[in-house]
Formats: sequence, C-alpha cells, structure tokens
Amino acid sequence: MHNLETPAFIIKKEILDNSIHSLKLSLSKHFPNSILSYSLKTNSLPYILKNIKENDGYAEVVSSDEYELAKLVGFEIKNIVYNGPLKSKLTFLEAIRSRAIVNIETKQEIDWLSELPKDDVYSIGIRINIDLDILAPEDAKQNEGYSRFGFSPENDELETALQKISKYSNIKLAGLHAHRTTLSRAVKTYEEIAKYIGDLAHKHSLELEYVDIGGGFYGIMEGKPTFNDYFSAISKGLSSYFDLEHITVIVEPGNAIVASAIDFVSQVIDVKKIQDFYTITTDGSRNDLDPFYRKQNYFYSIYPDDSYSSKSPSVPLQIISGGTCLEYDKIFEIKDSRLLQVGDKILYKSVGAYTMTLSPLFIRYFPNVYLLDEDKSYSLIRKKWSATDFFDIYKTTK
Repeated sequence: MHNLETPAFIIKKEILDNSIHSLKLSLSKHFPNSILSYSLKTNSLPYILKNIKENDGYAEVVSSDEYELAKLVGFEIKNIVYNGPLKSKLTFLEAIRSRAIVNIETKQEIDWLSELPKDDVYSIGIRINIDLDILAPEDAKQNEGYSRFGFSPENDELETALQKISKYSNIKLAGLHAHRTTLSRAVKTYEEIAKYIGDLAHKHSLELEYVDIGGGFYGIMEGKPTFNDYFSAISKGLSSYFDLEHITVIVEPGNAIVASAIDFVSQVIDVKKIQDFYTITTDGSRNDLDPFYRKQNYFYSIYPDDSYSSKSPSVPLQIISGGTCLEYDKIFEIKDSRLLQVGDKILYKSVGAYTMTLSPLFIRYFPNVYLLDEDKSYSLIRKKWSATDFFDIYKTTK
C-alpha cells in the first residue's frame, strides 16, 4: 500500500467475488427461478459491471444513460432491468422490443406503449408504491414514510394505470416491482412487502411471471442479517400467494455487493495546531467517502509513514479533514492518540456504495482506482482524471 498514489479507491477482488457468489447461492437455495440484477447507480465502475456480467447477472438501470452504459459494457438488452423515471422514449421502446425487463414508473411510459408494433405481444411490469407509514411504520426513515415512486394502491393511481395498460391488446402485464428503501433494512419488512405484493396480485387478478423485490439488503457483514435471512423471509411472504415454481424472483442489490468490497486510501499532507487541538489535512475528501454527509463513524486503519518515529507525542484531539477548500470537509476525530504526521496513510474500509457515483468534480477530479487481487498485488484499473481529461470533454468540433 505504501506505493499507491493517493487518494485512491481499492477494489478487493476476493471480497467482491465472494459477495456475488454468496448472493447467487442464497438465491438458488430459496427460489427455483431468480435473477440477480446489479444496481448500476450504486457503483457504475465498468470493472464491476463486467464482473457481474461474467457471473450471469443482469444490469439494473434507472436512466437512459445507465441503459446505454450497460450496453457498452456488453450486457444484452434482454439482460437489462430498466426502472426509474429517467427513461427516454427511444430506449424505453427499444428495451421492450428487445425483451428487456421494463418496469413502468411514469404515466408517460404508459402512453408510449401505443407506439409499439401491433403484430407482436410485449411484456412489461409496473412499480407499485410502498407506503411504509402503513406497511411498516417502525422501519420508515424520518420524513420518508411515503415513497415518491410507483403507482399507489391506496388511491386510484394503480387501478387507473392497470386499466390503461389492459386496453393495449399487444401488452401483457407480467410483473410487479416493489423496491423500497427502509430505515433498518429489517428482514421482517421484506416479508411484509412480499405479502403485500401477493395481496395486490390477488386483488387485481394478475397472472404474474415475475416479482421484482428490489434491493437494500445488508451484505456480508458480521452481526447483520444474511442473504439467507432476507430470501427466506421473502420466500415465506411470496409463497402465501404464489407457486414459486412458476414465478421468477428478481433482486436488485447494489450496496450488498460493493459496499464491503471497496476501500479508500488517503494521505496526510499537513498538520496544524489550531486553538488547543490539531487539524490533519488529507488529500482525500468527505465527498469521496460520504457524499450525503450523513455518516457519524468510519471503519479505518492508519498506516504510519516509513519515517514514523515512536517519539511522536500523544495529543488529546485531532480532527481529520479533507483537502478541499470547504470548512465543513471534516471527516472524523481521533482522541488521545499519537499525533499523525505528513505521509501517514488512512485506509477507510467498506465505502464502495454511493461514493464513486456521487463524488463531484469539485476542486480535484476522479482519483485512481486500484484492484487488489487474491495474491495481494495491486494493479491500476482506472487512472485518475487530469485537467486535460476534464477539458477534452468540453471540446467541440466546428
């Protein structure tokens, strides 16, 4: 690690592979028919996407840009799950014609169905609105009990959408999509959502080919629910209404696959005493680690520089900060510990989800990404952006 150019993300191949294989194994244990569809929005690094593809996974995309990226990586359109409100009409129609799994999210998409050829039958799904204030209020985030997404069964929104779809003689409603972000990722909530899907299918006499349960599970983490815990609960909830031999269960994990598989390393570049404490400036940023600025704690390790001296004093308080010119780019505190020095490295563990894809091009461009192989060797798989790389995007031809 001492030879790595900082700041940098580090993909741990062994953990990434283990997460994918463990999830697939658990799916096959609980469901006769299942699809692992990886959420591109969580981390869209092409290396990860190719790894998913090579393991027979699908790409779950939520915009026309992600849809095109999945195609560029090599996913066949029929191996894409297309969700979200940012579909373009062109990609929406292409995806349906090419037998992708397409889940309706907006009312305009229902209108676009009229432009499909009438000489064939096409399958689509629709996202249902999951109101946790009703279904599982104890697992609703503050101010997020209701969801912005999907068609609500609690009023006439879903009923009206189903009626409009039923008027197309060349369209079959084949699936329900029920992804929902929860507060605690509780296993019980997934069971309740699964039962709710079955309830709706029964109420509306839907003959479904698939149920898309979404994602949001914990990954391989000590002391947290396992894949088997989640899928056992989902299986129990669905089997109350469905014959699992005749329905495909789709999951859309992102965090569960990449969070623990990626670390971030930065280096101390300055040490100053301010008032009665020390500020430690690093070449990373909280933007790299926590773009939502919500985290309270980090899993980290400190690697002293080669010139480390055991005579370095212990100090009461050090505030570890990023290298941006923002006063609030403060990452964490260290109390009653050795004073860090220039050249020390800090390794932040399990930061693979919603970091690379949300890091802004602010002050410093995208950092290096290294692959840590099973033999503990490092290789560079994405070179850091330079000013030239950034500038070239804005070049225009006349």
